[in-house]
Amino acid sequence: MTIKQLLSLARRLSKPSFSFNISRSSSSAASRLAAAATSDSAEISPPPPTAMIYDRLSLSVKSKLQKLENPDPRFLKYGSPHPAVVSHTHMLSSPETKITTLPNGLRVATESTLSSRTATVGVWIDAGSRFETEETNGTAHFLEHMIFKGTERRSARDLEEEIENMGGHLNAYTSREQTTYYAKVMDKDLFKALDILADILQNSKFEEHRIRRERDVILREMEEVEGQTEEVIFDHLHSTAFQYTPLGRTILGPADNVKTITKGHLLNYIQTHYTAPRMVIAASGAVKHEEIVEQVEKLFTKLSSDPTTASQLVVKEPATFTGSEVRMINDDIPLAQFAVAFEGASWTDPDSIALMVMQAILGSWSKNAGGGKHMGSELAQRVGINEIAESMMAFNTNYKDTGLFGVYAVAKVRLLPVPIIFVMV
Repeated sequence: MTIKQLLSLARRLSKPSFSFNISRSSSSAASRLAAAATSDSAEISPPPPTAMIYDRLSLSVKSKLQKLENPDPRFLKYGSPHPAVVSHTHMLSSPETKITTLPNGLRVATESTLSSRTATVGVWIDAGSRFETEETNGTAHFLEHMIFKGTERRSARDLEEEIENMGGHLNAYTSREQTTYYAKVMDKDLFKALDILADILQNSKFEEHRIRRERDVILREMEEVEGQTEEVIFDHLHSTAFQYTPLGRTILGPADNVKTITKGHLLNYIQTHYTAPRMVIAASGAVKHEEIVEQVEKLFTKLSSDPTTASQLVVKEPATFTGSEVRMINDDIPLAQFAVAFEGASWTDPDSIALMVMQAILGSWSKNAGGGKHMGSELAQRVGINEIAESMMAFNTNYKDTGLFGVYAVAKVRLLPVPIIFVMV
């Protein structure tokens, strides 16, 4: 049965004793609505009670939009002296992105929303686990932890108190291709936040006793991650899809590497990868582009200008997709977790847009989430209605030269073949 047939059946079942008359009245109501729509002066009549909820909502929205585009003159009398705005498109569009490249290769990008009272500023660096070796795998993540442990100007406690006194938020994350440090603050504290970011990236001390302490923290974090099955699945997925290439390595690295990382490794990683041409300083909200550029020129003066870019490093060690399979058996886990992936698209590949749309079409669903079984995509509805999985989600991961596209699902062991067939079909 098609969707149209289901909707038609639902309309008839809403009042079964008057199905014939309702059908006729709905038709006549539709005719009246069509006639009213052709007249500029005619007002939109209320939808018939037999109309489905989506039909009623659509007509209601159209009516409100018509009133916005043709406002009552009585309101304009006491309103703004500026002419009425007929098109609201520009109100919904994003602010202009301004980009400036400094002489050392550092790029500054901003999007200004001057009506905002808050701002976000961050440093995005083309440096992640992909640019490590087997021996240094885990250094990028270790460095992310150590970067907040004190500088020549600020102790770790000073950093915490300064951010807390602003009422701000300072954080960082590491991925396979990027490391990011960012702050969210009020507009008046924007330059202070930028100064803190410049300080931790250029003047961190990396004291030995703090390295030892943070090593234990990271080892405990690794134990926690091992208990997060989704994280484990995607690590195995990368390791088998990109076998014997840097992209197949984990972000945290092996425990043996974490136990042997030293201050020298951290300093060498910064010197090699935290270079100006591989950085973008981005700010949005209550920011002015010229002011941000001026502050960046003053604060970020110690960065290396090594012209080597991450893209050049990727060309030397490209990721090669290998169709393969890996299975991990753990009888202590009641549910089976699986992911099936195909080679996706890079960030700059035109197909990346199509894959984003496809990801949205496939959607996601979880038995524990609200909304019911009929609120998701067609695939999600099949999974939910037939109870063939506990949850599912489509994923689309992009990298500089490749990507992964697929579906991740959690199901009962005896039902595992069914969601696999649904996904593949």
